[in-house]
Amino acid sequence: MHKLAPQLDARLQTAADLVRPGQAVADIGCDHGKLTAVLAASGRYPKVIGADLRPGPLAKAQATLEKAGLTDKAELRLGDGLTVLQEGEVGTIVLAGVSAQTTIDILSATSWIRAAAGPRLVLIPATKHPVLRAWLYINGFTIVRDVPVQAAGRWYAVMAAEYTGDHIAPQDITLESCVYGGTMEEPGSAEYCALELGKLKKLRLGLKADDALAIQIDALTEQAQ
Repeated sequence: MHKLAPQLDARLQTAADLVRPGQAVADIGCDHGKLTAVLAASGRYPKVIGADLRPGPLAKAQATLEKAGLTDKAELRLGDGLTVLQEGEVGTIVLAGVSAQTTIDILSATSWIRAAAGPRLVLIPATKHPVLRAWLYINGFTIVRDVPVQAAGRWYAVMAAEYTGDHIAPQDITLESCVYGGTMEEPGSAEYCALELGKLKKLRLGLKADDALAIQIDALTEQAQ
């Protein structure tokens, strides 16, 4: 690793660890550019692209690369979502720090990510992890890693998803698979899952006993106990 490369928090470091080695990578919504810089410094990727919708964050990313002496190792692009990329240009797309709905909006606007040889998606939704998981299941993506990570006092799920064409009908998706995903197979799962279940219990307070969601939440709570 380049000696002047910035340090990443656990959330972004986990994202970096899930990037496919040996293929180009894009950090979409790169903000301060720390992840872009670390990916560039690793030497593991033939091309590293950092992109952001706004000039301000992109200027910060440029400063980060300059400070680390990595301006020749990464390319910065200004643009909206995945419009900055060409089909087949990268092997991994990282989308971190935006809401689940914004992540879904960005992914839904680009058809070429839904291909058998399409890119790996490394996603860190800032909110509503279950909503993003449900969208991935419905749209034919398999979550190959789902890592619970604590950073700055908050829990995040760092998801690595790949398109397999295995679409799951909404009625066949369980509440458990949306709330926990694959996190139960990872270290740190107990605290993360307890937190997510706690959110469901609060939601349950406003539901009638015979509500379908209430019944599912009660079953999940009983299972946890």
